[in-house]
Amino acid sequence: MLGVGAIPSVFLAIGVLAMPESPHWLVMQGRLGDAKPVLDRTSDSMEESKLRLADIKEAAGIPEHCNDDVVQVPIRSHGEDVWKGLILHPTPAVRHILIAAVGMHFFQQASGIDAVVLYSPRIFNKAGITSKNKLLIATIAVGSVKTVFILVPTFFLDRIGRRPLLLCSVAGMIASLGCLGFGLTIIDHSNEKIMWAIVLCITMVLFYDVAFFSIGMGPITWVYSSEIFPLNLRAQGCSIGVAVNRVASGIVSMTFISLYKAITIGGAFFLYAGIAAVGWVFLCTMLPETQGRTLEDIEVLFGKFHKWKQANPLLKNKQVDPNSNGNNTANGGRFS
Repeated sequence: MLGVGAIPSVFLAIGVLAMPESPHWLVMQGRLGDAKPVLDRTSDSMEESKLRLADIKEAAGIPEHCNDDVVQVPIRSHGEDVWKGLILHPTPAVRHILIAAVGMHFFQQASGIDAVVLYSPRIFNKAGITSKNKLLIATIAVGSVKTVFILVPTFFLDRIGRRPLLLCSVAGMIASLGCLGFGLTIIDHSNEKIMWAIVLCITMVLFYDVAFFSIGMGPITWVYSSEIFPLNLRAQGCSIGVAVNRVASGIVSMTFISLYKAITIGGAFFLYAGIAAVGWVFLCTMLPETQGRTLEDIEVLFGKFHKWKQANPLLKNKQVDPNSNGNNTANGGRFS
C-alpha cells in the first residue's frame, strides 16, 4: 500500500526533467538569452512575452535597452538585499503583502484540514461507523468529492474573484467544523447510536473537506500568495509562506490525537472552528481583491492596511485622490 504512493512521484520526477527553468530566475542570473525562449513558449503571444520580459528586467534592475544574451545584474536584485527589502527594511506595501501571505498559509493549515484528511477514518469510527468496508467507502468518498469540487475555482476564480471565493470558503469551513464538533460531542455523551448525529458528522466531514476548503482556501491560498509579491521578492516571499504552511501542517498533524484526548474530539473541532473564524476576520480585513490587477495596482492596494478599500474605486476609475499629494495610482503611487 505504501509503495503505491511512489508511483505518482516517479511520473512527477520524469515530468520535472522536461520542465523549463523559471524565466524570472534566469533573468535574475543575467541569462536573458535563455529566458526569452522560455517566455515565448509560455506566453499567449510575442507581445505578451516581451511585456513579461520587460517587467522582469525592471524588477531585476536591468536597463530596458539592454538585450544581450548575458548581462550583469545589480547586486541589489538578489542575495542579502532581497531579504533586507522583505524582512528587515520592507516598505509598507511589502510588509502588508508578507503578513497577508504568511497569514493565509497559517490559517489554511491551522484550521485543521490535515486533521480531517489524515484522521477521517478515526473520525468516522468515532461517529459510529465501525465496519472496515464502510470506513473505506467513506474515506474514498472524501477524496472523490474533493477532486470534483476542486474544479470550482478552476472555472470561477477569474470570473468571481479571489475574495468572494475565499470568504465563502472559510465561512463554510467555520459552519462545518462547528457542526462536526457538535455532532461528535453528542455522540460522545450518548450510550446509544444517534443516527442524525452520525449523518451530521459524515456530511460535515465531506462538506468541510470538499465543498468549502476545496473551492477557496485550499487552492486560492497558493494562487493569491504567489501573485501579490513584487517580482524581485517573489521567490523568497513565497518560500516563507510555504515554510509557515508546512510547519503549521506538521503541528496540526502531530498534535491532533493528543489534542482530542485532552479536550475531546468534539472540543478539538470547536477549537479549529474558532481558529477558522479568526482567519475569516483576517482575510476580510487584510486581503484586497487582486483579480485583473497589475503589479503596480497591487502595490497601491497593499500600501497601508486600513486604506486598501479606499484604493479600489480610485484604481477602478484611474483617478487621483486629492488627499494623496498628487500620487497617481495608475503609476503605482502609494497611499501615505
